[in-house]
Formats: sequence, C-alpha cells, structure tokens
Amino acid sequence: MLRFAPSPTGDMHIGNLRVAVFNYIVAKQNNEKLLIRIEDTDKARNIEGKDKEILAILDGFGIKYDEVVYQSGNFHIHQEMAKKLLDSKKAFVCFCSEEEINNERIKAKEEKRPYRYSGKCENLSSDEVEKRLKNREKFVIRLKKPENNIKFNDLIKGEFDFSPFEIDSFVILRADLTPTYNFACSIDDMIYDISLVIRGEDHLSNTPKQIAIRDALGYDKKIKYAHLPIILNNEGKKMSKRDNASSVKWLLEEGFLPEAIVNYLILLGNSFEKEIFTLDEAIKFFDLTKISKAPAKFDMEKLKFINKEYMKKIDNLAKRFGVNEIYEELLQIFKDESSTLKEVKEKFDKVFEKSTDEEFKNEREILKKEILENELEDDYNEFKKRVQNNTGLKGKKLFMPLRELLINEQHGAEIKDLYKVMKPYLKEVIKNR
Repeated sequence: MLRFAPSPTGDMHIGNLRVAVFNYIVAKQNNEKLLIRIEDTDKARNIEGKDKEILAILDGFGIKYDEVVYQSGNFHIHQEMAKKLLDSKKAFVCFCSEEEINNERIKAKEEKRPYRYSGKCENLSSDEVEKRLKNREKFVIRLKKPENNIKFNDLIKGEFDFSPFEIDSFVILRADLTPTYNFACSIDDMIYDISLVIRGEDHLSNTPKQIAIRDALGYDKKIKYAHLPIILNNEGKKMSKRDNASSVKWLLEEGFLPEAIVNYLILLGNSFEKEIFTLDEAIKFFDLTKISKAPAKFDMEKLKFINKEYMKKIDNLAKRFGVNEIYEELLQIFKDESSTLKEVKEKFDKVFEKSTDEEFKNEREILKKEILENELEDDYNEFKKRVQNNTGLKGKKLFMPLRELLINEQHGAEIKDLYKVMKPYLKEVIKNR
C-alpha cells in the first residue's frame, strides 16, 4: 500500500499535490491501494474543515483513493508501542525541562556545534524514575539513538548513510502523551503495511529516525523511499506560503484547470516525448526513478501554456459560468485570447460594465446614438460603411471607440468577429456604456 499523508493545518501546497499525484500513479502502476492519512496529531495547528478541503481537492483532481484514516485515531497504539520500547530498554523516560533543553541548544549554538541531547536521563535507575513519576514530574519519552549507522537507498537520490550522532536520542512521546511526527508516522506506516513512501525531500532527515523506530520495534519489512526534489520560485528559492502559486486553492481560483495543473506537476523534473497528456496516460509511461535529482523551478508561463491547451477542449463555457447560452460564442472568442478561465470571465464581465475611458468618450457617444437609433446590418462591412458615412468617424477614432462599445476594451479580438456574435444583444450591451 502507498499513502499520501497531508496535515490539516493550511491550504494544500502544490508540492503536496505533486506528492499525491505521484503516489496515485505509482499505486496504479503497481496495482496497490492508496491510503489517505490525515496527520492531525498537532491539535494546536489543525484548522477545522481543512481535512474535508484536502479530500475535495483530491477528488477534483481525479486522484482516487481506497481509504481515509485519521492519525489521531491511532494514539492508543502509539502509546502502546512507546511502552513496548520502554520495556525493552530501547527508549527511556526523560525529565529534562524545556528550559534545560533550550539552554543546551543555546550553548551548542554559541560553541558552533550541532545540538544533541546530553543523555542526562538515559541511565536513570528504575527506582529514580519511579520516584519522579510518583512526584508527577513532567516527562517525555525518547528513543535511544541506534548503535549502528542507518542506511537506505532512495529511489531518486541514491544511497544515504546516517550515523547514530546524526540521528540522536529524539523524543517519540510528548509530555501530553501525544506522539511526535516521526513516531506516529513510523508506527502508522507499520500498521497499514506501507511498501513505498513518496514524499518531499524536506522529509529526508526524518527517514533515518523512522527507520530507527521500526528497527527498535523489530519490524523487519523494508519500506522503500523516494524523496522528491523541492520546487523553486522565480527567484530560485524554495516556494513558500508567500508565493501565491504555491497554493492549489489559489491556482484553482485563478482559473487553472485541474487537468492542466496535474499535467504540469508531472512534467516538473521530468522529460517525456509529449508535453500534453492526461493523468491516465501518465500512468503508462511515468517512471519514478527517472525524476531529476535537481530542484525543479516553477514556471507560471509554462503552466499557462498547458492550461490554454486544455481550455481549447471546453465547448460550453456559458454553462460553466452559469450565464445565458446566447453568450457562448463571445466567451469562445475570449477563450482564444486567454490563458485561464478567470481571464475569460473577467473579459466577459467587463462587457457589461460602464466605460471609464475618457480619450474616446465623445466618439463613443456618437457611435452609441448611431447604433441605438438604426437597424443593425447582418454584414459587418455594411454596418461599418453606414456608420462611417453617418458619423464621419474613421480610422483610430472609429475602431477604438467601437471596440470599447463592444467589449469595453481598446484592444482585443477582431471587431468584425465581435460584431457578428454580439449583434443579437449589442444594443442591450451599449445602453449602459
């Protein structure tokens, strides 16, 4: 089984969506199930409703999953496993206060060395531990650092080798008896028989800790790992919440189609024979091991290009926008000159707004009177000829204000094309200009 394990603590990041897409593809390729595990152990940071939003996004992107579980539902198992590690002397009770730990961190920083737990509580006698527990002293549970190096092969990045010093004696159960991220994650991967973990490379340092936990519990099944390179912004820095495009919700609100976003995310760090393909098509040729090891730069223009290709396939924009079918041909004209659905809708909405341009205000009034007081010809050239003769307007002073009357813009599609599709409702549109 594979798993996608988001936290309900904010909007879904495109990096998370990319992880979900790749997990879905590989699960399909290997004929394995896909589990969605909502990692809700950090109660202070959980946002109500974000779990439902995550599932809705996955549904909207065509990512089919077999089961949804909540990590908090396994707290009792996490605690049982922590007790098992204590009983087998693979973990220990630590009474060090937050203040003590912080002082140790500050000292390590001053001495320009990486902080590592001092080991102060590791060899306390059982009597001492019992005594302090009876006194209700606050404690956490730490895993003893491994005796040997932790090695694993990453399907994308290759071989890794972590020493016991790098892994350290880390906390697995907090003072409130809730599991830390690494402990809950490693236990749950065991519970659900996860075979392959695909996630972002920011989790790379967590992997040896999770392997160490499973080793200490005697879990002998090898879980494979693939850590995806980070996505960079235009400045070459890791995309963060400050980058609008990092939010899947923002991209959808901007009018990017789910199919286009998926297509683009699969392309990031990959090279295929064709650039435009569906998720189902990608299942046939995608190779997880061929992903570039280097960070991938997010290219908004490339996404717009792909989105435009998918927009060509939409044949009923009026229904999508919930407007009268008579406007479909006009929407199709706007679609041809737009990169996102939002751009199309903005152009369409502007048609029904009042003109604010002062440059051709007088010319617009002359044209408006001419159009409203006469029957409209079917042929644009005849219409243009009559308007020129009756108003004396020509060149820029005719075409600029005429286009403004039609679509409230000085630049855009050919006026003859606009006139043809707008003729049935043109008078109604320009009344409020």
